[in-house]
Amino acid sequence: MENTTGPAAATSRRGFLRLAGVIGAAATVAGTVAACGGENPNKRTAGQTGQTGGAKQDGTIVAGISYELGTNGYDPMSTSAALTVAANWHTLEGLTEILPAADRQVYAALGADLPTKIDETTYEVSLREGAVFHDGSPVTTDDVVFSFERVLDPKNASLYASFVPFIDSVTAKDDKTVSIRLKYAFSLINERLAVVKIVPKAAVEADPKAFDANPVGTGPYKMTDNGAATKSIKFERFADYKGPYPAKAAAMEWKILPDDSTRTNGLQSRTVQAIDSVPYLSIKTIESTAKVESVQGFGLLFAMFNNGSAPFDNVKNRQAVMYALDMDKIIQTALLGNATAATCFVPEDHPAYKKASTVYAFDAAKAKSLLGETGLTKIRMLCTDHSWVKQATPIMKESLEAVGLQVEFAEKKSADVYTTIDGQGGSYDLVIAPGDPSVFGNDADLLLRWWYANDVWTDTRMHWKSTNAYATVQDLLAKAVEATGDEQKTVWGQIFDAISDDVPLYPLFHRKAPTAWDSTSLVDFAPISLTGLSFLGAASTK
Repeated sequence: MENTTGPAAATSRRGFLRLAGVIGAAATVAGTVAACGGENPNKRTAGQTGQTGGAKQDGTIVAGISYELGTNGYDPMSTSAALTVAANWHTLEGLTEILPAADRQVYAALGADLPTKIDETTYEVSLREGAVFHDGSPVTTDDVVFSFERVLDPKNASLYASFVPFIDSVTAKDDKTVSIRLKYAFSLINERLAVVKIVPKAAVEADPKAFDANPVGTGPYKMTDNGAATKSIKFERFADYKGPYPAKAAAMEWKILPDDSTRTNGLQSRTVQAIDSVPYLSIKTIESTAKVESVQGFGLLFAMFNNGSAPFDNVKNRQAVMYALDMDKIIQTALLGNATAATCFVPEDHPAYKKASTVYAFDAAKAKSLLGETGLTKIRMLCTDHSWVKQATPIMKESLEAVGLQVEFAEKKSADVYTTIDGQGGSYDLVIAPGDPSVFGNDADLLLRWWYANDVWTDTRMHWKSTNAYATVQDLLAKAVEATGDEQKTVWGQIFDAISDDVPLYPLFHRKAPTAWDSTSLVDFAPISLTGLSFLGAASTK
C-alpha cells in the first residue's frame, strides 16, 4: 500500500477499515493457485503437467469450510470475507496470478504473458487467446480497462485500490493489448496486478447487485449456488476455460461449517474430503483417519501497542512486554509447535528475510529491569476470540503477570475489537490479534505497507504516525519501492531493524496453517500456507 496516496485517497476510510479489520482478524484469504494436468500447483512450476491417477472426470470434491459468508458479496472489487475470496480463487482471474506455494511464483493468467516493459513507467499486456467469461462473452480489452478503472475510481470505494496506487492509467492499445502507465517506476508490477480481477463490463453495468451475488469470471470453475440460502456453495467445471490450469473435477461443493467439532466430524465420517483450520489440539486425533499437514506461512499473531498514550508511548514498556512473553511455551502449549517465534517481521523462509537487529527472545529479567525503570505496573490487554488465539492469550497473560504486571484482560470478536479501538485514543493499551496480508501477495513492500504505511493502522489504531520512527520507515519504504535486487533487500532489512527496535506493532510468531484431507478420495491435493483451501489442480475419485 502506497502511503503517498493512502487509503483515505484511494478508498473510502470506511471501506478500508472494513478490509483492514478482516485481515487483522485473519479472516480474509487470497493468493490464487493454479494447476495443469491435475498435479497441484503448490508443488510444481506453472505450466508443467502431470497425471491425475484414480480420479474420475465426472468426480465431485466436497469440502468443509470454517468461515461463514460475509456481509458483502463476491464482487472482487469489494469482497473481504474469507469464504467469498476463496471462492473467487476458483472462478475469477487477474492478468497475473500468484501461486500459494513457498516461492509464491507469479504467472500469466488472463495475460498471454507477463507484462512487457516498454519503458520505466509503461507496460503492455496482451490477452490470452480465446478467453471467455462464464456467460459466453469474449474477454475484451475494454473489460480489462473497466476492471481496473472501477477499482481505481475513488467513487467506488474499492477495498483494493490501496494495493495498486502506482497505476496512473490502463488503456486499450488495440483489441488484444492493454497499456499500463505508472505514476512512478515500480519493481513489483507483476505481483501487484494479481489483486485486480477481470470482470465483464456488460454484466456488471447491467446489474451490479446480481453480479455481486453471482459473479461472472473466467476461472476454471463456475459458481452455481452462492450458498446464501443453502449454506453450501456449489461449482461446476467451466468447459470453455482456455487457461493453463483447467478444472480436474466436474463439480465442487463447499459446506459452510464454522463449528470446529462439526467440521472435524465431517472429515472423520467422510461426508467431506477436506477441511481448513484444523484445531491444533485435534491434530493427533484426526491423523488416525486422515492426512494432516501444517504449512508454514507469513500469517502471524501480533502485539499492537497504543503508541499515542501512556504507558506505551514509552518504547521501554513496549519492549518489556515483548521480552516478558515466553514464546516457546506459548507455541508448544497452545499451538503444539505449529508456529515459529518471530526473529524478523517476515518468517525465515521469506525471500527478504534478514534477522532483525532486535530479537525478543524470552528474558524475564530484562523485562523486569525495563519495567523497573518506567514504573509500569498495570496494563489493559484486549484480544480477539479466534479459537487458536484463545489457546495462546491466557498463557501470555500469565507471562506478563509473572514479571509484575497487573493485567486487565478482555476478549472480543474481531470486529468488536476494532470497533472498540478505531479512533478511540485511550481505549486500549495492548491488542493481541492475528493477521495475514500475504493473502494479497508476498512481497515485502506489500506486507510492510499493510501495517506501517496506511493511516488506518498507523494513525487510527496504533497512534504511531506522529513519531520519528514512522517518518524513518516511510522514507525507507519510498527508497525500497524503486530499488531492485540486493539493494531493495538491503533497504527492506533496514526497515525490519527499525520496526523491531521501535516495536509499534510486531509479530509474536508466524504460524502454520493446518489442513486435513482424505487422501484416498482426494487426488493431487496439497495444503497451502494461507488461510483456506484450494482445489485447483485437485481431483476426486468420488
